[in-house]
Amino acid sequence: SRFGYPMAYESPRSIMEEIARLTPSYGGISHARLRGDGLQWPCPTADHPGTRVLHKDRFTRGKGLFSAIDYKPAAETSDEEYPFQLTTGRIHAHYHTGTMTRNSPSLEREVGECFLEMNAEDGAELGIAEGDRVIVESRRGAVSTRVKLTEEGRRKILFMPFHFIESRANILTNPAFDPIAKIPEFKVCAVKVEKMRSPVK
Repeated sequence: SRFGYPMAYESPRSIMEEIARLTPSYGGISHARLRGDGLQWPCPTADHPGTRVLHKDRFTRGKGLFSAIDYKPAAETSDEEYPFQLTTGRIHAHYHTGTMTRNSPSLEREVGECFLEMNAEDGAELGIAEGDRVIVESRRGAVSTRVKLTEEGRRKILFMPFHFIESRANILTNPAFDPIAKIPEFKVCAVKVEKMRSPVK
C-alpha cells in the first residue's frame, strides 16, 4: 500500500466497513447510505437517521449561555532576553505526538523531522540560513531543531510542530492557563534562538 505496509482492503468501502464495526458513533454509516443526502455522525445504527442538527429550536439546556469577559493579555510576552514569540501546533502529515503517523513510511517521507519556521528577515539578522540547526530556548527549557525560512510568517513570530519527540516543543511552552476555560497557553511563549556551532573536529 502507499502507507508502506500490506493491507487486505479491497476498496475504500471495505475500509469504511471496518471503521463502522470499530467505532460506535460511525456504526450506521456505509457507502450505500452515503449515496443519498449523506449522513452526519453520530449515526450509531443502520436505521439511525444521523444527527443532522445538534440543537433544534432551542439549546439542550434551554437558552444559550453567553457572558462578556475582559481581554487579558498572554501571561508571557517577548522581551530583550527572549525576543521571539513561539506558537506550537500541528502539521498536515502528523497527528498529536506522532505515535501512529510517524510509523508510516510515506508520512515520514513527507515530514520526517521537526523544524522551526522563522521569518527570513529574522534569519538574516541572526546569520541563520535555511536548514541550519538552532537552539530554541524559553524560560523552561531548550531544544534543538532545523530552521525553515519563510516570507509569509510575521517577524518575531516562530512556529514549531509538537509531533517530534527528538525536539520536544512542549518543553518550551508556558503552563499558564486561562482562568475560565482552563486551557493552557501552548500557543504563546517567549523564546530566544541561537545558531548551533559546528562540532569541533
